[in-house]
Amino acid sequence: MTDEPIYKNNPLHGIGLKNLLIEMVDHYGFEILFAYLNIHCFKTNPSIDSSVKFLKKTDWAREKVEAFYMYQFKSLPKAVGAQFNLVPRDRIVPEHQTVGEPAELSLEDAELKREQREKKAAEYNGGTGRRGGSGKSSGGYGGGRSGGSSYSSGSSNIHSNSPSSAPSGPQTSVDADGKVDPWASWKK
Repeated sequence: MTDEPIYKNNPLHGIGLKNLLIEMVDHYGFEILFAYLNIHCFKTNPSIDSSVKFLKKTDWAREKVEAFYMYQFKSLPKAVGAQFNLVPRDRIVPEHQTVGEPAELSLEDAELKREQREKKAAEYNGGTGRRGGSGKSSGGYGGGRSGGSSYSSGSSNIHSNSPSSAPSGPQTSVDADGKVDPWASWKK
């Protein structure tokens, strides 16, 4: 007997990404896949070929789709322990676990799950708009993902530049905690 892991019970063993997508799209459709996975290739001009092309290039999205396939579409119990840290294709499914019927999913359930995730994220962030209270803004360069320099009024990491009192040299900014941000001119 060899020491190689046995993958034959993993439903991803031997199935290509295109066939996996065809099965899920035939059963759920692109709208449900987008609602549950929030991957843009399932919303804007979705097709099997364009989705496969994107998923082959993007590891995190492919792993998310493969996990969805295993645990929603094939109804296997969630991975635990060391198996949880492996990508879905590398997980070993115990022989006593068998695939089941695809989970019944709806757009209403997807919306409820999205709201629960947002609530959990807000609790995790403590309502500050940043993780762990590190004192750094959550946006990084360019003012965040929105690409603009304006922040929402409910956030505690608001930067305010006062044009009337701005010196002629580099701009600085003072956040809500009263800390000076010498990199304010670079964030615009």
